Amino acid sequence: MLSGSESVEEITHMFTARKVAQMAAVFAGHQGGTINVLKLMKLLYLADREALNRYGFPITFDNMVAMPHGPVLSRTLNLFDGGADAESTSSWEEWISDRDNHDVSVRRTFERKDLDQLSDSDLEVIESVWGAFGKMNKWAIRDYTHEHCAEWKDPKGSAFPIHDRDVLIALGKNPDEATLLAEEIQAQRELDSVFADL
Repeated sequence: MLSGSESVEEITHMFTARKVAQMAAVFAGHQGGTINVLKLMKLLYLADREALNRYGFPITFDNMVAMPHGPVLSRTLNLFDGGADAESTSSWEEWISDRDNHDVSVRRTFERKDLDQLSDSDLEVIESVWGAFGKMNKWAIRDYTHEHCAEWKDPKGSAFPIHDRDVLIALGKNPDEATLLAEEIQAQRELDSVFADL
């Protein structure tokens, strides 16, 4: 179990490629350093979902999307596919290798102090998700998201957004609470976008 001294309040609540890369590195490290891309994408999604359940906000602040193989994080998918901007790609590639067939690997060794984008609360969520789903193969974890993530609907070969409110309701939040939390998350994303343009 990783441990450290950072509190959740000290970590920036915005999407960064470095944060996602560090999450991916922790999951891949548990898999022996190399992990299947489909499995990793589902683990990252489930970590955001579990953070929503526990704290009312995700770890990545990425946009959730329904795709044929289940729910994904859209900006994270761009990192996997090489479609991100140069700065994000550089942050990602510091930690995670290019895709080799259907796998990616950790590029570097790391300790808790190197995971500067992840709070202790984030790491607790990541460890919990690994404990629950780490032994599943890519198809089992994909099927789990189809069957147990009620916010996902089959896009029939296409893709469409999954709204934070729908995830929160699927997690058992009442509609009013889900609406307020979703509005706070969206406001944070919009603030992120403003700072990204500066």
